[in-house]
Amino acid sequence: MARKKSKNNYFTKETEEYIKKYNVSTDHKYRAKIFTDHIYYPFYKLAENIIHTFKFYYTDVEKIEDLKHELVSVLLEEKIMKFDPDNGAKAYSYFVTIVKRWLINYNNKNFKKLKQIGSFDETENYHTTNPDMREEGAIPLGEFIDIWVDEMYERIDELFTRDIEKRIADAVLTIFRTRHDLDIFKKKALYIYIREMTDCETPKLTRVIAKLKECFYEKYMAFKEEGLVYNKPL
Repeated sequence: MARKKSKNNYFTKETEEYIKKYNVSTDHKYRAKIFTDHIYYPFYKLAENIIHTFKFYYTDVEKIEDLKHELVSVLLEEKIMKFDPDNGAKAYSYFVTIVKRWLINYNNKNFKKLKQIGSFDETENYHTTNPDMREEGAIPLGEFIDIWVDEMYERIDELFTRDIEKRIADAVLTIFRTRHDLDIFKKKALYIYIREMTDCETPKLTRVIAKLKECFYEKYMAFKEEGLVYNKPL
């Protein structure tokens, strides 16, 4: 039988071994050769795939190609030495999470900048011009969701103990964070989309979503009772 192709055949176990060698070596020439020959391309493809899979297209660089190289530089200069295989982390999962979180923050920052200069539809926040629609000091639901997503990212390790559950939660939160760019609204479609991202079983996905949903409503009701949030279309 033909061997099933890996989805991540550009980032292999061999890639992880070279990352370990890179991190323990003190020979600058050897490290440079390892990076050029064995690490650069996996980092580049990882950046490319995540940018296009999640449509991180709000950018302040002229070309997506420039964004890929910027991400590779971030991984090399700031993140590669922080990878610690002794804590049970797999290199691919570790760097996927790093790249996604970096792009979420980057994308969100640029999206807000572009909205400020009127380049995008203001549907989510149009009602801020009508003071009768909300209590003073209240925030729109979209802004509340962003606050909740940030809090859930900070609490992932507290809420979920298993690596697969953390990956599912990360995928769900990524969807919420990039909701402006996603044309996915039906529950069944969302489940299929998240399973594709995490390769998880439906019962695990259901448990994680139930926990996140519980946290969302708990925080939402607390805000609503205090008149701190108002509900309008996202």
